[in-house]
Amino acid sequence: MKSHYRNTISLVYLLLCLFITSASSASSFIRQFTDDFDSYLPQKERTGARLNPNLDKDAEISFSSRDHKVSASSTVKGLRERPPSSYSLKMEYFNIVLESTNLERYQSRPFSVGGYSWTLVVYPNGNKKDNGAGYLSLYVAIDNSTLLAAQKDVYADLRFYIFNSNERQYFTIQDTNVWRFNVFKTMWGFSKVLPVETFKDPSNGYLYDGDHCQFGVDVTLPTTYEKSELLTLTDHFNSPRYTWTIQRFSTLLQDEYNSDVFTIGGRRWKINVCPNGCSSGEGVAMSMYLLLDENDKVRPYEKIYVRAKLRVLNKNPSNNLEKQVDAWYDAPGYGPPGYGRHDFIPLSDLRDSSKGFVVNDVLKVQVEIEAISLTKYFPS
Repeated sequence: MKSHYRNTISLVYLLLCLFITSASSASSFIRQFTDDFDSYLPQKERTGARLNPNLDKDAEISFSSRDHKVSASSTVKGLRERPPSSYSLKMEYFNIVLESTNLERYQSRPFSVGGYSWTLVVYPNGNKKDNGAGYLSLYVAIDNSTLLAAQKDVYADLRFYIFNSNERQYFTIQDTNVWRFNVFKTMWGFSKVLPVETFKDPSNGYLYDGDHCQFGVDVTLPTTYEKSELLTLTDHFNSPRYTWTIQRFSTLLQDEYNSDVFTIGGRRWKINVCPNGCSSGEGVAMSMYLLLDENDKVRPYEKIYVRAKLRVLNKNPSNNLEKQVDAWYDAPGYGPPGYGRHDFIPLSDLRDSSKGFVVNDVLKVQVEIEAISLTKYFPS
């Protein structure tokens, strides 16, 4: 009995030791896992440091362009006569600057564009932090204080200038995308504008009068449009046709006649006919046009696209004479009042009753409108 009791005590002791050992191993495993996880956290999360909105201007995050990922396809280079509009920086004895070991970059005095304070930054031997070693680097920096006051991102178009004395023009470089400035990204530009060797060779024209040079920049803040318009086309109408019956056609003596006003597609129209022709059709053909009514409400700058068919109807519908109208109408008083044909149908066909166009001295003409444009303006 005592032997059984001792065996039971020994077994319980052994199990207790195993449990303590396992717990210690588990604790070690958990600690190792959390340590490993912590090692992949950003430094600010591991240390509990918070982001400072007043970033050090010497910090790499403020002076790198690499996260913009400027590609060759979005970079535009060229020559132009017009000088920079935002700021110009002339430097004399630039070779001394190039040879200086204590001047990594030169930063201009602040200048104002769009209510923000900017500076032009030149790296004579390239911004090494931005993979620009061996190149001339050019940037624009925005003052943090003006950003904090605005409490928003600032988007800017940048164009950098370098004067070339050989061409008597400015070499320019810009990106087709806008640059986004904020408290985390206060400087944008190009790390590889020109190779330093190319720039400092006087024969290339960038250094002149010994070793003088000139840089510049245009800073443009694009604004979102406030006015817009929408052009649409309507090609479904409840009643797309209008037919005008002209009585006693042979007795018409005036140069031209207009139908009653009719409405299709929300616009007011008239058919105009010259029984004996006008312009190049005078005396040989009847002229016919589709007119926009002079009382239709159209803005002076608005244009209305119309696609329609003008017809002279025949007693045999298969013999109808049809002409296409495809035109942009101006507001009444700002362009031709209508469009059609000077020589729509020969007078000989109208006078010959066997042709079937004039029946019992009645002529029928018709318009079928197929499409009309509609322009909406915002704000209206």
